[in-house]
Amino acid sequence: MKDWTAKRYWLVGAGDGLGAALAKRLSQAGAHVIVSARSEDKLKALVESLPHEGSYQTVDVSDDQSVKDAVEAIGPLDGVVFLAGVYWPFGAQEWHAEHATAMADINFTGLVRVMGAVVPGMVGRDAGHIVITGSLSGFRGLPGSIGYTASKAGTMSLAECMYADLRGSGVQVQVSNPGFIKTQLTEKNDFKMPFIMTPEEAAEEMFKQMNTNKFKVSFPRVFSWVFRGSQFLPDWLYYRIFS
Repeated sequence: MKDWTAKRYWLVGAGDGLGAALAKRLSQAGAHVIVSARSEDKLKALVESLPHEGSYQTVDVSDDQSVKDAVEAIGPLDGVVFLAGVYWPFGAQEWHAEHATAMADINFTGLVRVMGAVVPGMVGRDAGHIVITGSLSGFRGLPGSIGYTASKAGTMSLAECMYADLRGSGVQVQVSNPGFIKTQLTEKNDFKMPFIMTPEEAAEEMFKQMNTNKFKVSFPRVFSWVFRGSQFLPDWLYYRIFS
């Protein structure tokens, strides 16, 4: 296990759910966790509940200046974990333009903004740890998932590009691809969600990965085989099964 004592980790999108659970897990390990989201009230309450000293910084990842201001206020970092995301389930037949744009602008472009603000400094120091939250849904297109699946596919692709560039340097890049997690986002789903995890269970999986050199981890493992395996199916068979 890595030595987390006094390491400064910025968790972006940690107001509740997986982000809040991971913040508590990292704090328990001894890290100084800086949690960020748009809601100051949630962040204050979370910091007060952390096992060790932490802090918070409000940020809107859809706003360039907000991200720049947050990074300047936080200062040097040992690591950053991007967990910010929004979700509304709908298909192409009932396209909600505002929601689709928000998912793209927060889930993916928000990641691009945050990486643009922190990666140059890490590269300059040749030191840092970047963890990006993807999704099992990002491996291949799914019905009823306009916006979310595409944004997560972009997120996972960006992580792969960064890993290709920074592999072998002092900057470690990882991507975690969870399945269903019981949060206010998945409460919007009206279908049975197999292998659904609690935020604490998912946070433990991410924490385990963060203690290794593994670039990509998809979980729950058995459930992930469905999505990873689907990449090898021909289109005619894949869409007959999944659409």
